[in-house]
Amino acid sequence: MATPETIAGFLLKSVNRAVRDFDLIVDGDRIAVGVSGGKDSRTLLDLLTRGVDIRGDYEVVAVHIDGTGVGLPDQTARLEPWFRELGVEYLIKPLEVPEQEPLPMDCFRCSWNRRKALFFAADELGCNKVAFGHHADDAAVTTLMSMMYKGQVETLEPRLEFFQGRFLMIRPLITLSEAEIRRYAKACGWVFSPELACPREGSARRAQIEQFLATFPRKERGQIRANLWRVGQQSHRAQDGEPAL
Repeated sequence: MATPETIAGFLLKSVNRAVRDFDLIVDGDRIAVGVSGGKDSRTLLDLLTRGVDIRGDYEVVAVHIDGTGVGLPDQTARLEPWFRELGVEYLIKPLEVPEQEPLPMDCFRCSWNRRKALFFAADELGCNKVAFGHHADDAAVTTLMSMMYKGQVETLEPRLEFFQGRFLMIRPLITLSEAEIRRYAKACGWVFSPELACPREGSARRAQIEQFLATFPRKERGQIRANLWRVGQQSHRAQDGEPAL
């Protein structure tokens, strides 16, 4: 059975390629890594602390937005000891929402509020970049959702500027499949209890699209994922004035 170190080395090859291709991390960066507690964000933090191959050094800070005050599962007791074990600087901030915000929040509003809190935390920590654990399957699902529900082609970008360039949002796992990340999480022995999952996750449109894509044979999913990513990237380049291939 492959060890976590062996699998990490394999995954880092893809992460390093994404970092080079999309210019995600450079010398002197201080990166706030959003850690929700799921396998994707934990893998992202773990790999970044192992070290990405760049010319220079960068710093990583783990940021967890605690949503127990709005009915989300409590991840703090599980994450804080892990942050200490990794030896990484970390910050745990409660999710604060406006008084007029209806509860329970829908998935879009919850995500929006958590992202806002993460950017505030990154600013407090003096970070210039914010990293999310979205992977290739997330990008494929986003592209398909955009086509089906918005009538346009959009995908998850590897990097985006926010607040007039104050922050650069990066997705270092964007070329990794969910299966690769799941394999790594299993090798690390991370256990994810059903009670720690979002209670509203199963009703989301995204979950429905994920279930649809899962109906295809495994050998076809990689090609479907790659095609959706390619279409989304071509549309983005065309919107930016670059010719789509």
